[in-house]
Amino acid sequence: MEDVKKIEVIGTIRDGIAIGAKNIGPILVNVILWVLTIWIPYLNVGTTIGLVVGIVAKASRGEAISFTEIFDARYRKYMGEYFLVSGLVFIGAFIGLAFFVIPGLVISMAWMFAPMLTVDKGKNPMEAITLSNNITYGNKGRIFCIELLVAVVFGIVIAILSFIPVIGPVLAFAVTVFLMFVWIGINASLYRQFAANV
Repeated sequence: MEDVKKIEVIGTIRDGIAIGAKNIGPILVNVILWVLTIWIPYLNVGTTIGLVVGIVAKASRGEAISFTEIFDARYRKYMGEYFLVSGLVFIGAFIGLAFFVIPGLVISMAWMFAPMLTVDKGKNPMEAITLSNNITYGNKGRIFCIELLVAVVFGIVIAILSFIPVIGPVLAFAVTVFLMFVWIGINASLYRQFAANV
């Protein structure tokens, strides 16, 4: 059996922070535009796909992200496939959670790239789920450690800042916003490491 390449926990977090920080401007503008247009039917599907898939995929390849990336019509083209793969991932993870939580967490990490592989790589939903499971094999524990470490560190920092009078809540909000860039950057780093050669 082929050796599984193990991702680096700290290296991935560092890479994710760098990717997120590098793309702060475009990500922030796209998030604001998404919030402002989320109420528009049909358009909001494409903008959501653009935000959660398109921006992450482009950032993973080091491509320039447009300030209006989420409005690209190609994201609406995959609306049906995106809903189907997202629904399958949700159902699988939900059923796994019913078996004392841990199987649901494992499934959610195993299938986390299925929506991206469907939209970014043009895979059909079932193929994307299988492929996502294969490329994350042997690294689910490390993915969990990355997500847990980032959540704990940022959670502690935000909790401490929120107790500082007057300026604390503002700083806590700023750190929360920065966390959004870090999450996008980490997902981009993971996607690059796992799916670059797909």
